[in-house]
Amino acid sequence: MLYRLTRLLLTPLFRVVCRPAVRGRNNVPRHGPVILASNHLSFIDSIVIALLAPRPVHFLAKDTYFTSPGLKGALVRWSFTALGCIPVDRSGHRTAHASLEAAERVLADGRAFGIYPEGTRSLDGRLYRGRTGVAWLTLATGAPVVPVALTGTDGLQPVGRRLPRYHRITVEFGRPLHCSALDTDIRPAQARRAATDEIIQAIGALSGQERAHAFARPPTAR
Repeated sequence: MLYRLTRLLLTPLFRVVCRPAVRGRNNVPRHGPVILASNHLSFIDSIVIALLAPRPVHFLAKDTYFTSPGLKGALVRWSFTALGCIPVDRSGHRTAHASLEAAERVLADGRAFGIYPEGTRSLDGRLYRGRTGVAWLTLATGAPVVPVALTGTDGLQPVGRRLPRYHRITVEFGRPLHCSALDTDIRPAQARRAATDEIIQAIGALSGQERAHAFARPPTAR
């Protein structure tokens, strides 16, 4: 309820202030489970998609964002809740599995789930090789995948900048992909890799980014 109210109040303001170009909204199914798989350029990407998609989209967030003490912690907790983020424990060896289980529950409820197949932000603007979690989700649930291309969000909020600045952005939603239709004779790991590569290719066709044929590393590892 809070997320829907936030969208209702903030989306018109965001459109007036940032004047985003939004394309392909009709490609997003209005009902039922769907995965929105996007490139990732900035911390603000999830906010942009959450406000500009034609239906509520839920992202995962570290549970520490929801448990920090004090006034700042309360504001962060309220912000993430207001944007439909779902807390998940990312500590320990079951991190990836716990995240996928949480995402699967979102889809089982018939909701839209947002994910970044690259796994982390691209600091050089290139589109990196996808992690196979997105393929695991679509193959396990049968939910279609809508590729999403963000352009300009790295200018809206560059890495290291706390607050956004004015910068034109574009959000494009592509046609849904039904990866469950892949050849079922191949091994599960190969099916996940093939589905992930298909999704990344669709994102790249929309974004026009140069491809990096390697996995992106987290900023702390660079």
